[in-house]
Amino acid sequence: MALFLAFAVPEALRILGITTVGGNVPLALTQRNARQMCDIAGRRDIPVHAGCDKPMQRPLRTAEMIHGETGINGIDVFEPKTPLQPGHAVDFIIETLLAADDASITLVPTGPLTNIGTAIDRKPAILQKIEQIVLMGGAMREGGNRTPSAEFNILVDPEAADIVFRCGRPITQMGLDVTHQVLSTKKRVERIRALGNPVAEATAGMLSFFDRHDTEKYTSKGAPLHDPCTVAWLIKPDLFTGKDCNVAIETQSDLTLGHTAVDFWHVTDRPRNVHWVYAVDADGFYELLTDRLARFDG
Repeated sequence: MALFLAFAVPEALRILGITTVGGNVPLALTQRNARQMCDIAGRRDIPVHAGCDKPMQRPLRTAEMIHGETGINGIDVFEPKTPLQPGHAVDFIIETLLAADDASITLVPTGPLTNIGTAIDRKPAILQKIEQIVLMGGAMREGGNRTPSAEFNILVDPEAADIVFRCGRPITQMGLDVTHQVLSTKKRVERIRALGNPVAEATAGMLSFFDRHDTEKYTSKGAPLHDPCTVAWLIKPDLFTGKDCNVAIETQSDLTLGHTAVDFWHVTDRPRNVHWVYAVDADGFYELLTDRLARFDG
């Protein structure tokens, strides 16, 4: 859905490429799923690169219980026509950034940060090319969704997250504190489904499957919609409320591995390295999402 929303706004976003990583499901499926979304949306022109199949220092943890064994349960899976590009995603990130003007590229990671952490570690010169990083991951008041204190994306590769959060470039963070406010209620999902185009139908199908797990887990009226918050912020930032904070990543503790320590009240002297988003106009978010998905009617 984050990809669909990004595809829908060519007047606002120029998409240079899509990179995939081992995350909710293994890399072989995430790269296929990204290409399938390109097919559904009619955007076979965007290069898709497969990246790291496991974290920088740890075995991969996946989350099939959330999105199903395919990673996109709720829709029919097919072999996409959008080709997988031959180059590794980390090489693509490095080459694209090095060829760009300074502070001109926005990175929008919505999974574990392995590709970006690896790219920064391998070629620190890319940092000056990054305008900003807008990511989904982490939590403060909401605790964790995979352990009591850690959100999945950060937990999977805390070492990569640590590299990214200490990189010195502007970061906007969409953690569970804000994403848990954008619930895919039945009314909102049915309004999307009623659009009737292939993108809307795929969105509604995936949401309907996703809802089964998270509605039971959180006893809410719909599953939280995480990743599209990043793209929505790029399109319409006034839907969101945030605060500049220091955010640090726990990489050592067995108990709190992957925890995002958000210094919300600036009780330390650590520098404010993240714009921590903590509130959203949920109705406005779904108005934006529904309106943009309607563009695929043509």
